[in-house]
Amino acid sequence: MRMITLDGRASLLVPAHEGAGDATIDVHTASAGRFPAEPDSLFEQWDTFRAWADTVDPASAVPLGDRRVGPPVARPRQVFAIGANYHEHADEAGIEAPADPLVFGKFVGCLTGPHDPVTLPSEAVDWEVELVVVIGRRADHVAVADGWAHVAGLTVGQDLSERAVQFSLPVLQLALAKSYPGFGPIGPVLVTPDEFDDPDDLGIACSIGDEVLQADRTARMIFPVAELVSRLSMFCPLLPGDLIFTGTPAGVGAARTPPRFLRPGETLVSRIEGIGELRNPLIARQPAR
Repeated sequence: MRMITLDGRASLLVPAHEGAGDATIDVHTASAGRFPAEPDSLFEQWDTFRAWADTVDPASAVPLGDRRVGPPVARPRQVFAIGANYHEHADEAGIEAPADPLVFGKFVGCLTGPHDPVTLPSEAVDWEVELVVVIGRRADHVAVADGWAHVAGLTVGQDLSERAVQFSLPVLQLALAKSYPGFGPIGPVLVTPDEFDDPDDLGIACSIGDEVLQADRTARMIFPVAELVSRLSMFCPLLPGDLIFTGTPAGVGAARTPPRFLRPGETLVSRIEGIGELRNPLIARQPAR
């Protein structure tokens, strides 16, 4: 199943086929009010919703049109993020591969849609394309073998980072540096794990124009999805609708010589195989009046 948020309303996405474009089915309308229009509310009844969605006739879909595509989850209660979860990214950061996941948080106000513009607060904003996990069932002390059973779906994310703030001394300011407005674009759809041949092995990349910034596969994560769900659940319950930004591969701008950061006028494209892509225009902050 593929779920998309259109003008703030949850919809099922019917991918293009036989020359027809993408089409959608409004969840609230098609269910005769059984399920809410607001996407975040669906995660509290995810199993029931999934069972219903499997019965929906795709022939009832209407063209996608030009409606705004929003984030598949707009107001999760918790947003976890994982640092240095690819060996090559740890290497370029000059740190040893972690023996345990490096966990920090992003504030909910940073989340935005897959095509929304992002205002750059400085000249030191970096990219970090990431696979984002959406939790569908409460996870509390979950075994690794059961990790995927608590996942509603996967989406594409960017963990944008203001590096001057991040590396402020005497301590790292990860949460603040990564939570400016717009610093968490996600989307364009949520895809359930059963849609993939192997949800643990997906191509992941980001680019600006013809410049490929990052390219890897999620199979190269140090801590894969099921293990992250399990390990996080040992510290605090994961709640329906929560997000896990699972870490970025090598290729970030701060690790280059000289560093390469995002510039106004560019469009950052982030993509994951089988899910889709974000296309976020980058704009300059307007001077204070």
